[in-house]
Amino acid sequence: MTHEVVTGNEWTKPIPRPDAVSAPYWEAAARGELVVQECPECGNRQFYPRAVCTDCGANPGWLTCTGHGTVHTFTVIRQNHAKPFKDELPYVVAIVELDEGPRMMGNVTGCEPDDVGIGMPVEVYFVTADEGVAVPLWRPRGA
Repeated sequence: MTHEVVTGNEWTKPIPRPDAVSAPYWEAAARGELVVQECPECGNRQFYPRAVCTDCGANPGWLTCTGHGTVHTFTVIRQNHAKPFKDELPYVVAIVELDEGPRMMGNVTGCEPDDVGIGMPVEVYFVTADEGVAVPLWRPRGA
């Protein structure tokens, strides 16, 4: 499933640097696809990318996700004096539980921070940070 990839905005935050293990994740994100690792031996699904399955030690593969999830927990950042984050205050950092099971951290955008709540359905979209690298962000589902 392919999701929106926002391009043309200047990315001023730290840029993720793919390595041999995480490169497939970042390549998928740049195409607008959210992927997590899935073990072909035991079925374990995991995020963040690792060299081996955290359950059985096998070599994990990749699963394309729906890009849907729910807010598991979150915090509203109201103070941050570091550039460029201070220009975005207040902002939400959440742990999103994917419909496929794993949880991942990201910002919830597209709504007021005080409107975010535990159990809120969200969907992924991506913002290009660098050539071949896009960062997943979350917004209320259907927004």
